[in-house]
Amino acid sequence: MLAHDLNHLLRQRGVTPVLATRADCDISDRDSIARFIAPRHPTLILNCAAHTAVDLCEDEPERANAINGEGAGYLAELCKRQRAKLVHFSTDFVFDGQNDRPYRPDDIPNPLSAYGKSKLLGEERIKQVAPPSWLIIRTAWLFGRHGNCFPQVIVSRARAGHALRVVDDQIGCPTYSVDLGKAVLELLDHGANGIWHLTNSFPVSWFEFAKTIVAEFKIGAEVMPISTAQWISMRPKQARRPCYSVLDTAPFGKLTGRSMRNWRDCLRDYRTECEKGS
Repeated sequence: MLAHDLNHLLRQRGVTPVLATRADCDISDRDSIARFIAPRHPTLILNCAAHTAVDLCEDEPERANAINGEGAGYLAELCKRQRAKLVHFSTDFVFDGQNDRPYRPDDIPNPLSAYGKSKLLGEERIKQVAPPSWLIIRTAWLFGRHGNCFPQVIVSRARAGHALRVVDDQIGCPTYSVDLGKAVLELLDHGANGIWHLTNSFPVSWFEFAKTIVAEFKIGAEVMPISTAQWISMRPKQARRPCYSVLDTAPFGKLTGRSMRNWRDCLRDYRTECEKGS
């Protein structure tokens, strides 16, 4: 999803990136990474590879750590040798959701899930290796035209006539993959380094997000709120999620002179793109 949009945005700038599939390069294998990337002498690596099945990570934490954690470290090692810049994508799930204000980049992480722990491991590996230039981008609730995402699931289930019961006590900020890609390129334009938080604006619950999706796509489906406790009672093996994971994007605004868009505007763009592709 994100890689597709970054590819499109880079090509608009006259840059033709080298795209690696899973078959080309195993992110969890140091030698595989070196064989694919080193001969190409890159100046910039954007790591969009991740194990993002949050609940599945609970059953396979070693695989999650290998992909989200050690893999990021292997890329950092290669970037250090090649003197290339590394951009790595992390998550709001590195936090425990106990804050009463948006999380800043320097707040102390405390992940609740195997997924969050694996993503934090990736951050730590990059900082330990310390390539000459790196960006860790924490984002949240990512959606886009070219991948499985929450709006796609809601629209599909609503059109199929399924009951929609959605958690109303977890708060965050949805993020459109196109907007995230544009913001990342702006950070690169400004020579940014370190950890940055990038999401679209306006905090919302999953329930309100789902209601807005159904309304935007003009589907006559009812969305019913449930609590996290009720959801866990129905799916007891699922990962624990932060109840509040709003990320502070103010540093991005200060650097670039603009704020991230309201996710509702992005959802309209998403619907338009979906209709074009249908």
